[in-house]
Amino acid sequence: MIPFLDLKALNRKYTEELSAAAIRVISSGWYVQGEEVKEFEREFSEYCGTRYCVGVANGLEALTLTLRAWKELGRLREGDEVIVPANTYIASILAITENGLVPVLTEPSEATYNLEVEKTAAAITPKTRAILAVHLYGRLAPMAELSSLADRHGLLILEDSAQAHGAEVQGTRAGNWGDASGFSFYPGKNLGALGDAGAVTTNDEELAATIRAIANYGSNIKYHNLYQGVNSRLDEIQAAMLRVKLRHLDSESRYRKEIALAYAQGIQHSGIVQPIGPRESIESLQNHAFHLYVVRTLHRDALQKHLSNEGVQTLVHYPIPPHRQQAYANWNACSYPVTEAIHEQVLSLPMSPVLTENQVRKVITACNNFQPE
Repeated sequence: MIPFLDLKALNRKYTEELSAAAIRVISSGWYVQGEEVKEFEREFSEYCGTRYCVGVANGLEALTLTLRAWKELGRLREGDEVIVPANTYIASILAITENGLVPVLTEPSEATYNLEVEKTAAAITPKTRAILAVHLYGRLAPMAELSSLADRHGLLILEDSAQAHGAEVQGTRAGNWGDASGFSFYPGKNLGALGDAGAVTTNDEELAATIRAIANYGSNIKYHNLYQGVNSRLDEIQAAMLRVKLRHLDSESRYRKEIALAYAQGIQHSGIVQPIGPRESIESLQNHAFHLYVVRTLHRDALQKHLSNEGVQTLVHYPIPPHRQQAYANWNACSYPVTEAIHEQVLSLPMSPVLTENQVRKVITACNNFQPE
């Protein structure tokens, strides 16, 4: 079976570096809020092009804490509306509702699965205070246009960059387009820790300091608490692992693009809609990190079964849209036809830096041999 993602093989490539980093932390005797976190924050902020990076416990906390900090700073208030794509992973929406804010679910582009400027503009009301722009599957949302829209209406922009590490447009990377950005370093992400981890990037000094304090029990001086905070800190061992992985991110991202191009050029099945065309190039795909390579078909279940029979593991991102989840039962009767079609039709093909050329060819052949009944 060709695995969807072989984390064991991925981390095996860096066994010596990861082991040395782990030993360095163990030998230091300092395991929380130490030099590894400081260095990773410095290195990752430089990578993204931002002034500040604040390490936190996970990607959901990165979003939740940013919105909470804006509330503490008076930039948001309970009941304010936040525009968010209706087809996002539920974490984006959880961060909004956790803060007593109101998600305004907005239909995405059928071509990119991200927010469209026109639909976003149409969703703005007198209560709108922010846009949560999700870079779904690794493709950057149209940030220049969304930023211009936000500026015209005095709105904050929070990027959900959980799947888009290193993606860039016009030299500006994910994490440096909005007022702030939340990153996840879950093990399966393009930049993955060996456990849960996350970070916020921003150019706003006051925001960074507020997030750092809230995430540390509401304190920036020991035993002096400014806020009713939480415990959401990136630990030393994960920071050390991420420092190793960050050094290899660009080369791994390039290989992901090579796989994506191979799929785009090799899969020629008329019933399988691909996220990019065969005439793209490495250079033209800088806006996409290819965390996932997501195709669409009217025969999703049949294609997934066929690929499994052919020895190819696939996953669905995501089978149930947020508005159909029990967690948001009050939305269950709402209709978002574009979102619903996406969730019924998408299928993620294997995509990772350890996928071999032979495996890629087998995936392509299996897709082309699919015969829907």
